[in-house]
Amino acid sequence: MGIFRWPGAIHEGKGEGAVVIDERANDAQRAALLRILSGQDTEAGATVFNVFASTLEKVHDPIFAPIEFRLDIPGRKARLVVPGVTEGRGEPILNPVTGAQHRVRIDMVDGFEYTLAEIGRGWSRPRARSSWS
Repeated sequence: MGIFRWPGAIHEGKGEGAVVIDERANDAQRAALLRILSGQDTEAGATVFNVFASTLEKVHDPIFAPIEFRLDIPGRKARLVVPGVTEGRGEPILNPVTGAQHRVRIDMVDGFEYTLAEIGRGWSRPRARSSWS
């Protein structure tokens, strides 16, 4: 998992970041994940890890901590907890009158990487353009 911050647009750089790896990972797993998450094992621009790494001015020491992640795809809910580091959740937008779930979509005509995204509160689940997604 990564935590990132940029003072402006991502492509302008000057960002900072830290990776969080589950404390249960052994030394070999930690080393491999750190290489992957820092974009070291791909060609320039080949993965999101490499792209983000190229925009960072400061990289904090890795954090090894317990990670709790729950995902309910049919219910469109998720929860992530790293004690003392971060906590987040995603859930559908609810109608304030009826309490029913809204299904909100954004169609991105000529989208860069995605053409359709489904939006909830605190999360999005983009659908890739490729035929196998």
